[in-house]
Amino acid sequence: MRFDAGKTDFFTLNRMIRECPDRDIVIDNCMGHRFIGAGMKDKHFTINGIPGNAMASYMDGATIVVNGNGQDAIGDTMNDGEIVIHGSTGDALGYAMRGGKVYVQGNTGYRAGIHMKAYGAKFPTLVIGGCAGSFLGEYQAGGLIIVLGIGGADGQPIVGNFCGTGMHGGRIYLRTTMLPPQLPAQVSAHEATQAEISEIASDVRRFCELFSYDFDEIMAEKFMLLTPNTANPYRQMYTHN
Repeated sequence: MRFDAGKTDFFTLNRMIRECPDRDIVIDNCMGHRFIGAGMKDKHFTINGIPGNAMASYMDGATIVVNGNGQDAIGDTMNDGEIVIHGSTGDALGYAMRGGKVYVQGNTGYRAGIHMKAYGAKFPTLVIGGCAGSFLGEYQAGGLIIVLGIGGADGQPIVGNFCGTGMHGGRIYLRTTMLPPQLPAQVSAHEATQAEISEIASDVRRFCELFSYDFDEIMAEKFMLLTPNTANPYRQMYTHN
């Protein structure tokens, strides 16, 4: 089924999507329509345009391909599925994300991966092709964040200030040899070993397949690995560390 979002409001569009029996849905002329794919399981969306806030919130297994940029809170509390953004995104990408994978070709704003968590078989992953804003991985409790820094300015950090503030679980891989500015005391950072880099190979390969990058060229660069340190003062506040 194909919908022309330019002829309707976000509420009506989402109602039509919920009522549509087709698995494959194409949305044309999307411009700020909110909540697309929220809570969806067995749908495949192709969105031409710029979806609005909270796209794929609580999504539980659907797939979404966006041919354009995305706005804020994409994948909010996402449980499962895959999101592919052929562009950049706004703030709070993957907020409280607890499963599934998100691939962004370009940049993302502030607080990507905030409150990400993992439990059992649920392991959320964010792969950001460009650069990320401040507070990346804030209060991260689990899962994986990868920032590749493609297109970033030479000699400049690929993430903003205060990366990993309040981090008490999970891992952040940065394709750089430069430490993030104003790195909080509770975050440890070191150059990733080959064994550690092997953990991200499949996700980086998927990113390269989606956006037509050379996998070997991307992986030839060094990565920094950020983890919560053993003296993390936030650990005692959480049941699962």
